[in-house]
Amino acid sequence: MNFAIRAITLDLDDTLWPFAPVGARIERVLDEWLRAHSPRTAERFPIEAMRALRERVFAENPQLLHDMSALRRLTLETAFRESDEDPALADPAYAVFFATRNQVECYPDTVAALERISARLPVMALSNGNADLDLIGLAHLFAGQLGSREHGAAKPDPGIFLAACDRLGCAPQEVMHVGDHVEMDVIGAARAGMRTAWVHRDDAHSRCPQWPHSEFVPDLIVPDLAVLADRIEAMIVFSETPT
Repeated sequence: MNFAIRAITLDLDDTLWPFAPVGARIERVLDEWLRAHSPRTAERFPIEAMRALRERVFAENPQLLHDMSALRRLTLETAFRESDEDPALADPAYAVFFATRNQVECYPDTVAALERISARLPVMALSNGNADLDLIGLAHLFAGQLGSREHGAAKPDPGIFLAACDRLGCAPQEVMHVGDHVEMDVIGAARAGMRTAWVHRDDAHSRCPQWPHSEFVPDLIVPDLAVLADRIEAMIVFSETPT
């Protein structure tokens, strides 16, 4: 499929790197920190209990679902308060969380593909999470970053996609959003009028990955970012070829 695009918006977690190992490391490092600095909290909220508390805090505060940082901090404050510790400990505990959250290991294809894509088109990070591209070391490959916390609403709300297009100075149909999540990324962007690419690593070796939605179909289905870079370069060459 050939069409013209002028920019890319790009999801982060589970598109550029797997989040599951990051989440597991966060739990482990925070537990170790609590055992050293707040033993009562560590005893009251070992890893599984802290996970359950986080789910409870998220469920009780749907108005904050666009702000993962606020929810994480509130979870820590609640843990300290319910274990009769000083809630002010949430500040250093959050610092530990945030540093660990940004220790990511990119998929093998990510960096080289980003270098290829960003050399051709401006790329804007568009995420519901709280990854910091400066800390991760990838900011130089992006024209900007827009998070749900800053925007005030999370994907799949069309507004965050439209705000990203506005920052890029492009009409929605001139921008392709790339992500792994069917609803948050592909359907949300499609409803905003954007082109879409589904990065579907789960069955990357399948010839026909199964797209699970009937109303919206992504413009591209790719197993990784290297293939995405190939397709983008081919589209750009096609659009530049005289007719």
